[in-house]
Amino acid sequence: MDLVLVEWLSMTLRWLHVVAGIAWIGSSFYFIHLDLSLRPREGLPLGVQGEAWQVHGGGFYHMLKYLVAPARLPDHLTWFKWEAYTTWLSGMALLVVVYYLSAELYLIDKAALELTPGAAVAASLASLLGAWLIYEVLCRSPLGRNERLLALLGYVFLVVLTYVFVQVFGGRGAFVQIGALVGTMMVANVFVVIIPNQKKIVADLLAGRTPDPALGRQGKQRSVHNNYLTLPVVFLMISTHYPLLFATRYNWLIVAIVLLLGPLIRHFFNSRHAGLGSPWWTWAVVAAGMAAIAWLSAAGPRETAAMAAGPARFAAVEDVVVSRCSMCHADQVLWAGIAHAPKGILLDTPTRIANHARQIELTAVRSHAMPPGNITDMTLDERAVIANWLAAGAPGP
Repeated sequence: MDLVLVEWLSMTLRWLHVVAGIAWIGSSFYFIHLDLSLRPREGLPLGVQGEAWQVHGGGFYHMLKYLVAPARLPDHLTWFKWEAYTTWLSGMALLVVVYYLSAELYLIDKAALELTPGAAVAASLASLLGAWLIYEVLCRSPLGRNERLLALLGYVFLVVLTYVFVQVFGGRGAFVQIGALVGTMMVANVFVVIIPNQKKIVADLLAGRTPDPALGRQGKQRSVHNNYLTLPVVFLMISTHYPLLFATRYNWLIVAIVLLLGPLIRHFFNSRHAGLGSPWWTWAVVAAGMAAIAWLSAAGPRETAAMAAGPARFAAVEDVVVSRCSMCHADQVLWAGIAHAPKGILLDTPTRIANHARQIELTAVRSHAMPPGNITDMTLDERAVIANWLAAGAPGP
């Protein structure tokens, strides 16, 4: 595929994905807030669970929520679904354009497991479908009636999957995969449960039947799941821009911590909105969790070699960088599928190598993010040469 077309397609899909995600997250957060802030009072219409008064943009809004449905269907009804569908469709398209079409760079990591691009893509798609099916079975089983037990099992399930993905795809691919998986579960909640149940309720109203309250409860359950999973997904979306998160020794444990911190943050706001107080202790736990992530990210990559003995010779560093990195980080990129030097970093001259010592340390020594998927087979001894040069203060040529 033409490089310029791929670049523009990637940019357009990323923009659409972010915009749609903002719309979906915004509506999700708003309705959870609204649901929790409803208050009962005498004199409300029959079937109304509670009401809320809100002010925004210079106007006042009076919100009512029916426990199941109103006795008569209104003439106009707004459905909230396309935000979710557009987020997932654009995200999957982006996954294909960036990670599937360049699987050898961004999905596969030869240090983790030798895979062909076809095998990696097949494993990715199969795990998306299989994990969602397992989640769906758990929710519909008797375990689904015990929210705390279901949450615990779901958490362990996602952590185990993350650990497996790290062994199969490597760090970057694993983070993208677990993010895509959680996003797929969330949009499936909308597409398979929430919207169909709402349509059944509408059909019952039109037919003069009393809707089944269980339909609303099931939809509410999945909506709450989405609410608590949102912040971890956002973290995973941006994490691939930070090598110390995805390309270090304890990357799977970092995801495990984030899967706890995101719901804790939502718990704080949900508790406030429900009038149950402000559990400030959650922020202490979140701060401790972020400190733990920072400490874990500094632990370095999974495999390191001892620093080479002797003086730090720039010529040896230049040989490593030119042979392993400069085919992409140069004025004229030689690697097929790369249109321009990633992040504009050029490493094809001695001066440029010296000027980018910090970026080299971050991506090739403190983490193994570069070369992506170790596509150029940089050895541990070569990384040790660079580490030795950096320890000596990164002297120039």
